[in-house]
Amino acid sequence: MPHLLRSGSVGMLITMLTLGCVTPPPAGVPAPATVEVLPADARALRYGASAPAVFDNAEMRDKIRMMFGSDWAPAAQGGGRLQYGAAAYFPGDSRIRMLRMDGRDYIAISGCVATACAMHRGLVLIRADGDEIWARLDEGGFSRYYGHGPAMTGARVSPAFIDSAWRAVERVEQSA
Repeated sequence: MPHLLRSGSVGMLITMLTLGCVTPPPAGVPAPATVEVLPADARALRYGASAPAVFDNAEMRDKIRMMFGSDWAPAAQGGGRLQYGAAAYFPGDSRIRMLRMDGRDYIAISGCVATACAMHRGLVLIRADGDEIWARLDEGGFSRYYGHGPAMTGARVSPAFIDSAWRAVERVEQSA
């Protein structure tokens, strides 16, 4: 009996060690980005001090609207697929901060629909120079991804890229 117990314990240990090993993702699958949430500074407010101000900034307005397309307005008002429309995900009290992802700095705007915050949250990432923009909107358990700019044709474009930023922002917001 003790021999069986010892053999089973050794087998269980080997299994746990094998399953706990970290291996690189398979070829063609991008690795999650390395994300660091930076202290707020003036760069985060380059395009405005609130989400509505950023989205109305002359340099950002057309890029943001093109990125979201018809989803900018609610479906009930002739918009796209979103119940509330992308603009509603980023009210005036949305948080603006800086992130560093894989060595590049991004302005990150996180917010939620005021009347449905638990299920309708969003994140917009703007590369510091304003040339590339990504977004993720969660609508009741379904995530929608958007992008604008030159990086949209590159291999870095994947839900994993913005999901890495999403998780980093969530960790900071939960610890605050």
